[in-house]
Amino acid sequence: MIRTRMARGAAELGRRHVLKAGGAALLAPFWPAWAAPVSPGLAPSSPALEGTDIELRVAHRMLRIDGRDMHAIGLNDMVPGPLLRLREGQDVRLTVINDLPDEDTSIHWHGLLVPFQMDGVPGVSFPGIRPGTRFSYSFPVRQAGTYWYHSHSGLQEQIGHYGPIIIDPAAADPIGHDREHVILLSDHSPLHPHKIFTRLKQQGGYFNYQKQTLAGQWAGRDQKGRDRFAWGGMRMDPADISDVTGSTYTYLVNGHGPADNWTALFRPGERVRLRFINAAAMTIFNVRIPGLTLTVVAADGIPVRPVAVEEFQIANAETYDVIVTPADDRAYGLVAEAIDRSGMAFATLAPRPGLAAAAPPLRRRPLATMRDMGMDMSAMGDDMKGMSHTDMTDMPMPDAPMPEMHMGMRDRRNAPALPLGPGVQTIAPMPADRTGEPGQGLADVGHKVLIYADLAALERNPDVRAPGRAMRIHLTGNMERYMWAFDGLKLNEVKEPIAFTAGERVRITLVNDTMMNHPIHLHGHFFELVTGKGDHAARKHTVNVQPGGTVTFDLTADAVGDWAFHCHMLYHMHAGMMQVVTVRPGAAA
Repeated sequence: MIRTRMARGAAELGRRHVLKAGGAALLAPFWPAWAAPVSPGLAPSSPALEGTDIELRVAHRMLRIDGRDMHAIGLNDMVPGPLLRLREGQDVRLTVINDLPDEDTSIHWHGLLVPFQMDGVPGVSFPGIRPGTRFSYSFPVRQAGTYWYHSHSGLQEQIGHYGPIIIDPAAADPIGHDREHVILLSDHSPLHPHKIFTRLKQQGGYFNYQKQTLAGQWAGRDQKGRDRFAWGGMRMDPADISDVTGSTYTYLVNGHGPADNWTALFRPGERVRLRFINAAAMTIFNVRIPGLTLTVVAADGIPVRPVAVEEFQIANAETYDVIVTPADDRAYGLVAEAIDRSGMAFATLAPRPGLAAAAPPLRRRPLATMRDMGMDMSAMGDDMKGMSHTDMTDMPMPDAPMPEMHMGMRDRRNAPALPLGPGVQTIAPMPADRTGEPGQGLADVGHKVLIYADLAALERNPDVRAPGRAMRIHLTGNMERYMWAFDGLKLNEVKEPIAFTAGERVRITLVNDTMMNHPIHLHGHFFELVTGKGDHAARKHTVNVQPGGTVTFDLTADAVGDWAFHCHMLYHMHAGMMQVVTVRPGAAA
């Protein structure tokens, strides 16, 4: 259903394409104006693609990272792509021209509420854009906030096919600020993405260079001998936090590597709005600015009640708007550390050009725990943590009692309906709601970290009905074979889509049976996290489900059509962790 075809040797084709063009692409700016090496911030006069008729051209180009040229796919000859600045209430037409010589392309408008035919997922909502052709996306802009766009064809997103979207509200912006910057985080490798995927299929931990050692055990950095022996017997590696790591990735801020010193300017005392977007293919980032408090004011484009933190974790495809108020006339370091701490993206906030903050050392890499296996006995009762009495009484109860928990790592009694094929390596015996916990590796950092349970919508939710039914969806995988799926079935094995009736209200619980994080994205919809915030529950389009954990959300199926539903770890989706959701017309039952 989803095209994964990409040209073999695309990197070399890209180089020949650049040379054939007489080197013009090499002379063009590497970065769009919003991502210039020193940014004064966005302003109404800042160069951006805006208005009601916009054209984007997709083509091969070269990208310079920390002084090294690498192959990429760019938009309008830029990586990342141009900033699209739209306004709530306008009708837009975005025409995408495919100048790639021999592969289809597409653009998905991530988080935007558009007709399903305009969603940009080949094989689900439209056929894709063939080489040498164009496609015009036309839709009304129904929202405001920070969003982004990216390819949904093959693995093009990994090599630069992405860019930011800012939608200004039709009325006054509820988030006041004096200056704003886009902070788009990503990862880039000199390896072609299909080579990365092949190596993962051959050996799931291929890129993990931070495995446990005897020296680490002696130094107290790793597991004790008894725990290590037990984990080895289960063929589990607690150091396996990220599939693809800093051993091959360079982590980028707005297309710039750590040595490039991308700089965002400010005046002391200003309220500076930082619009964070995680456009990485495979990397979850932990973000902090030492010396500054980060006040989170929006999540996935929707304003939230302000939350003051020192650090937040941003999963793939999420966006957070943050206010900082630097008071001192000095440089501050913006640190986006990979979740496994194998590297970081780094930039500088400074009162004037030429200043560079010092990057802190990488912190000790985390190790997975029994809780990440869904086997922590303290999890008993934690599923109810953060849920209000209303949340629980509104929950449709299953016809049969909940099954008894069994502690085997592949005991089908814990999920009787789950097919135990080769793609289901583990079933979490005691998965816990982890929305009240910091992200993996952040429990002991010694300062306030954002958790999902902190988030509450600024405005009352548009639909506060109790759900009429409930469903559980298991996130399954086999790391050794690099197989990923929903409910044990890869996309090409699924016979029927997940079906909803237009207007119905459904409570969905995602159960992570694996030891990897899974940021899950539902196209065409927002949903409300069930964390005890009642009619001000945080509304999101992407949510990270921690290892051995669960996330529950309420969904109003209000967009008729076929929609992609998938993990936003690119290679997890590519391996099959995706399904189609169909919202059918008709009155809800």
